[in-house]
Amino acid sequence: MKSRSILLLALCLLLCQCTEVLPWQRGKLADYTMRPDRDPLGVTFSEHICFSREAASGGRGIGGGGCGCN
Repeated sequence: MKSRSILLLALCLLLCQCTEVLPWQRGKLADYTMRPDRDPLGVTFSEHICFSREAASGGRGIGGGGCGCN
């Protein structure tokens, strides 16, 4: 009985997260501020961190690799 109520609670929590985005609400989701690449300096900084820590570059159209010692 206890496992059934836990399963029911988990199912309710998962279903509460599902929602339908109506056509007139999609404009807010398509706003410029919702884009992850809206800050070019931040993207460059993140790529530099990944390059320095992982000793590789690429994944955004730039091929190659390196030791990260530059």
